Amino acid sequence: MNRRGVWVVMLLMALLVVMPKAWGQRPPETHPVSATQNIVMSWDRSAMPGDIQLLPRRTVIAYERAGTLGYGQLYVTCESNSDSATGRCPTADTGEALSTQSSAIPLRFTEQRSGMTVDVDVHGEFFRIDATAACQSDYWSVQPYVIWSSYATECSFRMPAGTGAAMRVPTSQLERLVAGKWSATLRLTLRKPAEQELSSYQFEFHLTITDRNAVSIYFPAFHHVTPLVQLNSDYDPIRQTVGGRTVLEMCLYDGLGSQAQYLGVTVRDRSGKPPGPGGYSLWHTDGGSDDTRRLDYTVTLDHNGAPVSMPNGVEQQLHGIDTAQLRLVLLPGMSQPVFCVPTPITFDIPRVPISTQQAGTYFGELQVELRVPTVTP
Repeated sequence: MNRRGVWVVMLLMALLVVMPKAWGQRPPETHPVSATQNIVMSWDRSAMPGDIQLLPRRTVIAYERAGTLGYGQLYVTCESNSDSATGRCPTADTGEALSTQSSAIPLRFTEQRSGMTVDVDVHGEFFRIDATAACQSDYWSVQPYVIWSSYATECSFRMPAGTGAAMRVPTSQLERLVAGKWSATLRLTLRKPAEQELSSYQFEFHLTITDRNAVSIYFPAFHHVTPLVQLNSDYDPIRQTVGGRTVLEMCLYDGLGSQAQYLGVTVRDRSGKPPGPGGYSLWHTDGGSDDTRRLDYTVTLDHNGAPVSMPNGVEQQLHGIDTAQLRLVLLPGMSQPVFCVPTPITFDIPRVPISTQQAGTYFGELQVELRVPTVTP
């Protein structure tokens, strides 16, 4: 053997020593097993949790080294291809080829308090596991496969011997859920050709979401501006009196999915002058401060059909928020509608003799404050 031949032999021997260390380790022998996973999480929308990982990348679903059980052509199906109640995707093998994107399964989430429903996409990918390392040193396909397709490609004339998966709910989809308690159930069936059922997977979601930065007092008639309310006082020529009543629509959003233990509401007179005995006063615009230039009024809230008197500067706690009627609104600065608690506010000007009042325009200013308990339901 000449010197060149010796170097060739030595080089081959060196490769035989080094190459096994470079090859990836075979996945463990794995057979399909039905499973249920419970996902119980809580967060505030100001600090999103990131993607919810249901199956980490390269989770081995099934692998059999000999490749005789058809594990390299597995796929999943949904219960319906039109209803997202338990996930909406094909109910039979589609035979689709490789994909550059993950497969998206719309899943219906339901909010416990309001009954609101939102479809959230669950994303998944399948990866074939080759029977040989001739194509990929770690046995795993690089390109993802459509999860509802049995499509697979050969490596060195051999079909794949297994299938791995990745599945998650992306943060971009979780952002579609507003404050509240959300639940959903995803059901998938693992199959191989021809439509043979191997196992089933169920994912139970129970998500509690708060949105404390979005706590709001909302006035539907004044969507983007501070309310300027006409108190509609009227003159009774027979009794020679002036007075009236005005109701302003108001809705309280607690940032907890309308499930706060209570809501603390305070109304303050901000006219800058000592109010009359009713606690709130309008003042003549000429700047005077005697009694003839003051028109007193009272403030009452309607909470779930019951009147709540509002003394000036005194917090009143509204209970029964979790059973109160709700109203669907789109709050300023929000992209998704939310439910708030309708709490109309009533302004009453008791009738007084017209002779005791200075003719002209009267003006007053109120401040309404909302306090939400710090304890999350």
